[in-house]
Amino acid sequence: MGVASLRITEVFLSLQGEKNTVGLPTVFVRLTGCPLRCQYRDTEYAFTGGRLQTIDSIVADVVELGVPRVTVTGGEPLAQPRVHALMSALCDNGMAVSLETSGALDIHDVDDRVVRVVDFKTPDSKEARRNLWTNVEALTRNDQVKCVLCSESDYGWVKMKCDEYRLGERVANVLFSPSFGELQPTDLGNWIVRDRLAVRMQVQLHKILWSDEPGL
Repeated sequence: MGVASLRITEVFLSLQGEKNTVGLPTVFVRLTGCPLRCQYRDTEYAFTGGRLQTIDSIVADVVELGVPRVTVTGGEPLAQPRVHALMSALCDNGMAVSLETSGALDIHDVDDRVVRVVDFKTPDSKEARRNLWTNVEALTRNDQVKCVLCSESDYGWVKMKCDEYRLGERVANVLFSPSFGELQPTDLGNWIVRDRLAVRMQVQLHKILWSDEPGL
């Protein structure tokens, strides 16, 4: 049996651009590959290529960067089954670990110490059919749900799903983000205030600061 490896696009230190830890220095481990093709194509450069790297060497790279927060992202990190071993190893090394996942792959087996940030896809993303709604059953108050909205119709759809699955009662935060360059943040903010929604609006800080440049 060979040494456990993953295909990695990059490991880098930056500011967390989303979630309830926004603005904090965070190490990002970006895995290569994604089975989804959302029309806004976030981090498209991570869909292919990458390099094989052992789990031990990934953990060593993260530790060397000297920050206790790490986000495992992609692409879609759960598309590589060995990512579970990586996340557990990072937790074992005392890291505060979060996982950014599309919601299209099963999250039930993710280490309980990991904060799961599940990005359910909206109709205007063109990938809403891929949402695995049984994932809702696995969510806890340790987790977060994120939705990237492209339009007012997406906003209405997400409100309905929040009510249907009582997401605000299940997770620590429900996060609404405007699709960068597609939905005006002011519009989304006005809708949330108008409807008095108990959700947290966020903008993608990393895109404002650095666009989609790799390693930032």
